[in-house]
This record gives sequence, structure tokens and C-alpha cells, in this order.
Amino acid sequence: MTDGERNQVKVLYSERQWVPWYWWLFAAAFIALIATQAGINRSALWFYGTALLLAAISTWVLISWSGTKITVEEDSEGTRWLVVGEANLPATVVSRSLAVPSSAKRNAMGRQFDPAAFMVSHGWVPEMVMLVLDDEDDPTPYWLISSKNPEQLLRSFVPHQITNA
Repeated sequence: MTDGERNQVKVLYSERQWVPWYWWLFAAAFIALIATQAGINRSALWFYGTALLLAAISTWVLISWSGTKITVEEDSEGTRWLVVGEANLPATVVSRSLAVPSSAKRNAMGRQFDPAAFMVSHGWVPEMVMLVLDDEDDPTPYWLISSKNPEQLLRSFVPHQITNA
């Protein structure tokens, strides 16, 4: 999809996979603990300097871990595209699709996982979507993507396959 086509798209679904809110609390507790340890029997500058440095590092790490964005777009020709980070997938190459519940996530990523598959997985997102591809030009057998709402993602991306999901 070119930049000109991207300007004429309609967003059908969008989600950003933020880390859980309590991770921010753990980071704050960690910062307080380490900054207090660094500031014992020293000037307050040690405490504040350590706290500021660790806060900047923690914020950067948690925001970068939360950077995965999933969107389903429809271009001017009616083709639906799944965009995961920088990767694009047209709906026309998806032969089968299914929602992977949290109880089956471990098995989907286990021994039968194909190393040639495209996978975006986060431990804090319990469910996944599997999209089996039928594209002779692409050796990728399927996409396995974490999603907060896999049914809605499939309904937006491959509505003609919703009975299979």
C-alpha cells in the first residue's frame, strides 16, 4: 500500500496493546526503593537524581513495550488490510481464520508452531488471532497475533469468514 493510498483508507478496527496498569505501579515501587537506597546517608541530590534517571528509563521501557498497534483498514478499492506495526496483510490472501482463546495460546505457540510464521505476541494479552495464508509469493504459512478482542478483529478484517472464527 503506497502513501497516496494510505491517505484514502477507512479505519475499521484499531487497538493498541498497552502494558497492564499495575506494571506502572511496580515500576514506581522499584524506583522508590532504588532511589531510597541510593540516597541513604547522602545528599538529597542522590535520591532525586537516581529517581529521575530510573523514571526516565522505566517510562521509555514501558512505552516501547506498549508500541504494538493493530489496525484494520479498507482502501479505496474495497480491499481490507491488517496492519501490525510495519507489516501489512491483505484480506484476499487469508484462506482461514480463527480466534485462539487464552486456554489454547500456549499450544498455538508450542511444538507445532511453524518458525516461518509471522508472530506478534505479548504475555499480557491473553488471546490471539490465527490467519492462515494462501499466497504462493509468500512463504509465511500463517500469522499469529495477540489481540484484546479477537472476534471483533476477525469481524472487521475477514467478515466473510466469521462463521469459521
